[in-house]
Amino acid sequence: MKILGNLIWWLFGGLEAAIGYFSGSLALAITIIGIPVAIQTFKIGLLCLWPFGSTVRDTDCPIGCIRIPLNILWLIFGGLWAWIMHMFFGLLLCITIVGIPWGKQHFKMAKLSLAPFGKEVNLNS
Repeated sequence: MKILGNLIWWLFGGLEAAIGYFSGSLALAITIIGIPVAIQTFKIGLLCLWPFGSTVRDTDCPIGCIRIPLNILWLIFGGLWAWIMHMFFGLLLCITIVGIPWGKQHFKMAKLSLAPFGKEVNLNS
């Protein structure tokens, strides 16, 4: 069922969204200062590539107090827009009964796009 859900996800925009996140990650990684943010956009791109069967959890590695300012900067400079986009499409998909599983995946991505620093994406759960 996970494979079928992911294939349908890819056909109806998931693959394009993942490519968008990956290309943004590559553009950020070109600059030295953008590498930490590029890792986070890559993480969201991985979740966007394979959302069914993936989980998002807190990392075991404490990175100290730097996590909070990085998440605030992330939220100000693009995380809020990603959250709005995923919430919009999640609500749009949840209007119909058939779209609820895909809407849930958008809500999972919306949660990650608010504060990705300190989170980990597990693709095989």
